Amino acid sequence: MPQGFYALNFFSPAFIDQLKRGRKTATIRLGDKARKYERGQLVWITVGQQHSPKEKIFSAIIDDVEVKRARELSPRDIEHDNPEFRRVEETQHFLEQIYGRPVALEDEVTVVRFSAISDRPSEIAQRLRAEGPTQN
Repeated sequence: MPQGFYALNFFSPAFIDQLKRGRKTATIRLGDKARKYERGQLVWITVGQQHSPKEKIFSAIIDDVEVKRARELSPRDIEHDNPEFRRVEETQHFLEQIYGRPVALEDEVTVVRFSAISDRPSEIAQRLRAEGPTQN
């Protein structure tokens, strides 16, 4: 597994709301990123332009990393990346805008699925603390 801290950074602040609400739970990146991101890896989800300050939105765990051709993206892949999109062509056009070059349906992409790690204690943890230690 890669050493050090890693981030999944999103350039557009338009994603902040989708990320915070749990509507965006994946990212589709151009190329094979399987060596950079691995299942079980902890990452920071950040937003900010390249070579500019970033805002940390939350910590996350990588649930899955899948490399495939752009044409093989499933409706689920697409919706988890951008809840506003439904078709491969929409994602293809969006990737072209991000990467500043044409993206063919045969190009490799990496779907990175992630889950937020809550910094707030869960209801269960709060209840266990309130009940105190138990004896077996």
